[in-house]
Amino acid sequence: MSFFKKMLASVGVGAAKVNTELHTPEVTPGGIISGVVYIEGGDVEQNVDRIYLSIKTHYIRERDDRKVKETAVIAKYLLTEGFTLQPGAKLEKDFSFDLPENLPITLHRAEVWVETGLDISSAVDPSDRDRLHVVPSKDMNTVLGAIDILGFKLREVTNDYAPKLGGNLPFVQEFEFVPTSKFRGHLDELEVLFYPMGDSLELLLQIDRRARGLSGIFSEAMGTDESFVRLHLYERHLARGPHSVAQGLEEVISKHI
Repeated sequence: MSFFKKMLASVGVGAAKVNTELHTPEVTPGGIISGVVYIEGGDVEQNVDRIYLSIKTHYIRERDDRKVKETAVIAKYLLTEGFTLQPGAKLEKDFSFDLPENLPITLHRAEVWVETGLDISSAVDPSDRDRLHVVPSKDMNTVLGAIDILGFKLREVTNDYAPKLGGNLPFVQEFEFVPTSKFRGHLDELEVLFYPMGDSLELLLQIDRRARGLSGIFSEAMGTDESFVRLHLYERHLARGPHSVAQGLEEVISKHI
């Protein structure tokens, strides 16, 4: 009977189970994630190589003129080294980890989840998946508030394949805004990338000018109607609040329209 139980456990029948309970279902980039992992032994003894926690998301990549959804591991944390899990045993493992500063925000269709897994040799690895609600950090909220003051409306948030811009990740999160007041008629859209850097925040702005006249139409057709601007906001700038940051953004954008 033991042999057949081991065979069944190797394909997931009567095997160990894992479940994670998050104490922090809502987090910010650079914040802390904490919770507890519950492990329950199956019908037979199993050797667990390790327990790990992964933070994952999806991003869009173009392949052969098609947009495909791929999965990226943003961070991975080791909870335990190897141990033997006895039949029916119940274990708990508390955890608390610092999250990366470049954790994507879960706005619109962007999603982030925590995947907890047990590495078990010669068996189907049991896993558990929990959604994570990621909200903007204080500095990001200051910039988003400034963009709102300038009359821009958030149209879309996407994770797009861009390994040259993503640093240690294969993608960037792009915030796409459309002008509704001051810059309406001058810009088609404003795209913003956030690069948190500890106490400061770097922005990459893609300013897409609206075509005006024959020269503007040619510029749009040739792709020269866009400007890329890097803007570094230090702690002293961000501490002044959204209205002060809005003034700086307005000056930068106005120079490129």
